[in-house]
Amino acid sequence: MNSSTQLIIANLYRSAFQEEALHIEKIPQSGSDREYFKVKGSANNCIATYGKNIKENQTFIQFARHFRSVGAPVPEIIAVADDSMVYLQEDVGHISLLQVLEEEGFSERVFDLFQKSLRALAHLQVKGHHHLNYEWCITSKEFGKQAIMADLLYFKYYFLDTLQIPYDKEKLLDDFEVLSIYLARADHRYFMYRDFQSRNILIQDDEVRLIDFQGGMKGAVQYDVASLLWQAKADLTDNWKNKLLDYYISELETVLGEKVDHSRFIAQYNGYVLIRLLQVLGAYGFRGLFERKAHFLTSIPLALRNLKSFLSGHQVGLSVPEFERLLSIITGNEIIQRFSPARATEETPLIVEINSFSYKTNGIPKDDSEHGGGFVFDCRSIFNPGRFEDYKTLTGRDKEVKDFLEQKSKMPQFLNSVFSIVDIAVEDYMQRKFQRLQISFGCTGGQHRSVYAADALARHLKNKYGVKIQLQHLVQDAKNWINTVQ
Repeated sequence: MNSSTQLIIANLYRSAFQEEALHIEKIPQSGSDREYFKVKGSANNCIATYGKNIKENQTFIQFARHFRSVGAPVPEIIAVADDSMVYLQEDVGHISLLQVLEEEGFSERVFDLFQKSLRALAHLQVKGHHHLNYEWCITSKEFGKQAIMADLLYFKYYFLDTLQIPYDKEKLLDDFEVLSIYLARADHRYFMYRDFQSRNILIQDDEVRLIDFQGGMKGAVQYDVASLLWQAKADLTDNWKNKLLDYYISELETVLGEKVDHSRFIAQYNGYVLIRLLQVLGAYGFRGLFERKAHFLTSIPLALRNLKSFLSGHQVGLSVPEFERLLSIITGNEIIQRFSPARATEETPLIVEINSFSYKTNGIPKDDSEHGGGFVFDCRSIFNPGRFEDYKTLTGRDKEVKDFLEQKSKMPQFLNSVFSIVDIAVEDYMQRKFQRLQISFGCTGGQHRSVYAADALARHLKNKYGVKIQLQHLVQDAKNWINTVQ
């Protein structure tokens, strides 16, 4: 952690609570450029946020204060540094609605939490809209025709065009125009959260708390409902989607104090489901196909199946023939299979041997398999946590070292490239029924970087292909054996 950032957080905490911060711990980053820290004192705990994008920080702070003033369940802003690069907010926990769903499945409690989320959403959208200064928005103030067209073009450039399917460009753009005009005229335009999905809903004491709303703007309320109910990772059943949509409409009517035209609302909702699903595909295409991030590549088949499920039972009610033709192609089995990795079965003979080793101690492992080959990756170009006293006795399996490598080194970029290369070999070897593939990671001592990288690759291959893994940490396994003998 940057010492100046830690000092700013400590000073801000002292000013806010009139006590010293006893512990400041960085929270592992996800997709955001912002950095989060858990701050603990003798009587008060909170979350500190550091972000270089001052406009984004200020938007979150101003939105949060406004939404709390109308009773929305968002974190309280406790203190803000003079330059707005650091601020303290209420700690609302770390368990997301998605985590609860993955752990409990489609239980009665989870359904109740989805209902609470939609009730909170309707309240925030309508009550939060009143007297909200949309000048605070980061980019666009409104999700209108131009913004809808931008999402459609994002999908076109970063996903559709990569498939190299022949199409009539002018006809497709005409269809985009028709769809964007129709959706821009949707009823019930209030605050649009923009990224209302189960990862951004935290559960604390069986109540919901909403985060990451700084990308919001004025827009159709249907977009946010579509984002939650059609999130591919959540994979809600049709029964749940229908019941929760009906529940949301009733909550919206309560907040508005008037009836909603259900058939018109649902027709517009279907259009926004389509826009949201295409925007997600565009994001996966950009992150996966262009930035080559393995996680996003593996998410593409799931997103395509989600889109296929929607198209099979829903209609937007517009004439967009070229668009519909292309959607039927990209949700066909051929395209989905193109992005779906082969999966190993019990009969698959391939075993992937993954090693970590020390260049200084034991050198590159010998490959005793029949055909030899495989890969050796040198991790010594990655910033070494072993240079620092705090990490000298730890390994790449300890949380502190993992956080260091993920947040202070180029290990994530390094591994993305490794995954891309190794995936090609694994898929080919499975198809050709090869029995062995050796992959080794070396660093100076075989303790930190190589151990972390070997574990990461083993996890990646197991999750993506279900292939048999034989994992060995040559230096660490030897140390453990010596300790056992002694």
